[in-house]
Amino acid sequence: MMSMLYQAFQNQMDLTEPWRAGAASALRYLNLVPQGTSDRMFGRLAAALELISRSALSYARPPYGIDRVQVGNREVAVTEEAAYATPFGSLLHFRKQEGPEQPRMLLVAPMSGHFATLLRGTVKTLLQDHDVYITDWHNPRDIPLARGRFGLDDYTGHLIDFLGRLGPRPHMVAICQPSVSALAAAAIMCEDNHPSRPATLTLMAGPIDTRIAPTKVNEFAKSKPLRWFEDNLINYVPVQCKGAFRKVYPGFVQLTAFVSMNLERHLKQHLDLANHLAKGEMEKAAAIKTFYDEYFAVMDLTAEFYIETVRDVFQQHLLPRGKMTFRGRPVNPAAIRRLGLMTVEGEKDDICSIGQTLAAQELCTGVRAYRRVHHMQAGVGHYGVFSGRKWNNEIYPLLRDFVHVNS
Repeated sequence: MMSMLYQAFQNQMDLTEPWRAGAASALRYLNLVPQGTSDRMFGRLAAALELISRSALSYARPPYGIDRVQVGNREVAVTEEAAYATPFGSLLHFRKQEGPEQPRMLLVAPMSGHFATLLRGTVKTLLQDHDVYITDWHNPRDIPLARGRFGLDDYTGHLIDFLGRLGPRPHMVAICQPSVSALAAAAIMCEDNHPSRPATLTLMAGPIDTRIAPTKVNEFAKSKPLRWFEDNLINYVPVQCKGAFRKVYPGFVQLTAFVSMNLERHLKQHLDLANHLAKGEMEKAAAIKTFYDEYFAVMDLTAEFYIETVRDVFQQHLLPRGKMTFRGRPVNPAAIRRLGLMTVEGEKDDICSIGQTLAAQELCTGVRAYRRVHHMQAGVGHYGVFSGRKWNNEIYPLLRDFVHVNS
């Protein structure tokens, strides 16, 4: 029965779509009513209609919306180009028009229920001083079953392929979950003396060794047998979708878990949104809508990728125990040589605690001491490591200098 939950959810969304479309149409007509003595009544009605029209999830990637960026003392235009693509992901290039030559950088986005656009702020900051590419992962519900599987090895293999497209001495920055795959890819490429092995590897708030100061997220992953995750979280993609019958960890299930962790906050935000709309406070309403447009854009995970990540990273800790393999080959972090290694952690990170990312420094014994950097940022949680004021003003300058010294 659990495997049919996704189909039931999709059926419900399809059945209620006319209500949302009707509310959106009514709102457009209501906005034509002249302002007058009934503004308060019309404001409340408009707020209700807008909330109804927004009561659905999106399974399409939102736009990055990065059209221009400041480079030095001038502003340059930015265009998005898919430099390479597979069924499961694109190597997306943010190409600057007439910009100076800068270090090529692969930003590795996590597969954790949201699209890579969650890192648009990170991208915009990095673009000031780097030629940035990102792993733009595709939604498995849109990928036909005939395209095959996508597991943890496939993720790592994509990183190796993507780096190969960037040419010699690219730089790699991995955010959160993919830190394990990024380190594995660097180890394999260094061992093979690959011409595109990274010049620097930066791991930010990543679960290299979750045995260190386990968080609630880590404890939950170990509290259940693997079969529990398979039986309770894995569903089939609905028949209405291109990826019909593919086994996935559905995005809406992941989002439900995220929302339940801060339910009161999300309820308050939507009450605030209704009040702002009713009062005509459009600027305040727009800020909340922008956040939830991104937050409610969800992406499924292939079942094999999710289950293998839970097993290999969070339950069996294969990488720090020296047991991890890539397509049957042992992954040897000690093989990583002739590159710079930077690790970044947040003091208040309740998803990836202090010490879990730093563990990479001990594993990579082949990296010279003068090429190692570790930074613990005071006063930030998980997302503050790669977004927000302290990322821009305190963490990024260190990363920028580290990359340029090792270019």
